[in-house]
Amino acid sequence: MSQPFILGAVAYDPKVVTIWEGFKEYFAQRGFAFDYVLYSNYEQQVLSHFDGQFHVAWNSPLAWIEAERLADKRGRKASAIAMRDSDRDLTGVIVTRRDGGIATLTDLKGKRVAIGAKDSPQATLIPLELIAMSGLAPGKDFEVISFNIGEGKHGDHIGGEREAAKALMANGADACCILDANRMLFAKEGTLPTAATQIVATTEPFDHCNFTVLDGAPQDRVDRFVQLLLAMSYTDPAVRPLLDMEGLKQWLPGRVSGYAALNRAVDRFRFLDRFLAA
Repeated sequence: MSQPFILGAVAYDPKVVTIWEGFKEYFAQRGFAFDYVLYSNYEQQVLSHFDGQFHVAWNSPLAWIEAERLADKRGRKASAIAMRDSDRDLTGVIVTRRDGGIATLTDLKGKRVAIGAKDSPQATLIPLELIAMSGLAPGKDFEVISFNIGEGKHGDHIGGEREAAKALMANGADACCILDANRMLFAKEGTLPTAATQIVATTEPFDHCNFTVLDGAPQDRVDRFVQLLLAMSYTDPAVRPLLDMEGLKQWLPGRVSGYAALNRAVDRFRFLDRFLAA
């Protein structure tokens, strides 16, 4: 039996095992040996990738930047080879209560802003960068209230965003930072009623997860992996449940143009200094 092409992924939810077991079966049926290893946090996953523990990583946007910058530091190269259709052109929003008297970002001066996990791109880093661009420094010009659920999982666990939304509605915060898709989910479930809230700012579009490989990965198997991913069809009843669980309808080639806002946030807040110095 040929050695499997191994994926590294973070276990942010129990369904992760079901997802990758399904992918393993899909690949096996097409003669491609595949397996996976799971990590509890992205930082360890990124370091293990550089240690050669697996071939391809399913990376969060922040983990992608960690891998890209660590590769540059070590004289190596990281490449984004594939992503979901749902990973492209997302936006974050800053939401307030309609009766809160906040109409613009500058109105947040002296206020309380609720965020998700400290390492969440969509619910912390990118929206705080947007506020900072308006001239308000987080923790200085306004109070930051963090709901740090699932640290190390880079906001894949939306519990922090839900708690931030709840804090806004309970008057424990004057604004909250969340992914716009989660705002719509929270509105539907009643956590964040549309009639009682308003969006005061929207981030620029940004991209989310991608499959990352490092230089030295077996190119023939990387190519076959991508080929089989892109061939997955939502019309295939055997494949559709896997795609639904992973939140997509189609796999697309990887791109890196959608990480500009997160790169700016990482630079402004010096967020990866400790990680890169280790």
